[in-house]
Amino acid sequence: MYPSLPKSYKGLYPFKLGTTSYIYPDYIIPNVKMLAPYLDEIELVLFESSSDSLPSKEEIKGLSLMANEFDISYNIHLPTDISLSDPDPLIRRNVLETIKNVIDLTSPLSPTTYTLHLSYNETLFKKENVKNWQEIVYKSMRQLLASGIKSKIISIETLAYPFEWVEKIITDLNLSFCIDIGHLIKHGFELETVFNKFFKVTPIIHLHGVENHHDHLSLDRLPKKKIEPVIRILKRFTGVVSLEVFSYDHLNASLLFLEKCWQK
Repeated sequence: MYPSLPKSYKGLYPFKLGTTSYIYPDYIIPNVKMLAPYLDEIELVLFESSSDSLPSKEEIKGLSLMANEFDISYNIHLPTDISLSDPDPLIRRNVLETIKNVIDLTSPLSPTTYTLHLSYNETLFKKENVKNWQEIVYKSMRQLLASGIKSKIISIETLAYPFEWVEKIITDLNLSFCIDIGHLIKHGFELETVFNKFFKVTPIIHLHGVENHHDHLSLDRLPKKKIEPVIRILKRFTGVVSLEVFSYDHLNASLLFLEKCWQK
């Protein structure tokens, strides 16, 4: 019913190559069945926090069996529709509980990392706003880790704000980084500066194309001047590279483009 990828990319690069669990317009299990023979890892995108949107325990068992059958691993993208920096402490308590439940649910998969957004929702980048946000985030992350979650398994993703805003939080609490190259390009940050600073504590890179301020496109839509820096970064990286796109056409085009650039 769905087109398969034309070739396997398993073990082709010094890093593990993966993509999201929403390449085909279907549920997680059918996506993983289609993708697992061709890639090293699958990013399970659990963007929605409602229990109806999360995989069941039976689906987790099925994913575990496929990991063994196809020699793949997983990483988990935690929900993005909730925020640990919400100003309401009651909402934050519910968010903490939700994140803990998602981690407990998926822990049988032994994921490479759990990627977390620490969203900044203020419209103004005033110093006092940022400081208050940082204090809330710090407190929330301490509470999350106090529930028994290992700090290094949580990777904080680069978003629209300067990553230095959360650097001390991540360092103090011994968290990990998720470098989203597409986000860095979209928001005008210098790729190799960020990579050189954080790559030793970065288990995963998100990679996707950016064009006219739109991201999560196929890699052939990368700005031309960014292609060489991206390849230089990938040549030095041995973690997981997740092609964070959401359609077969974008994935296939990205795989072909990456292979072409790599061979050059």
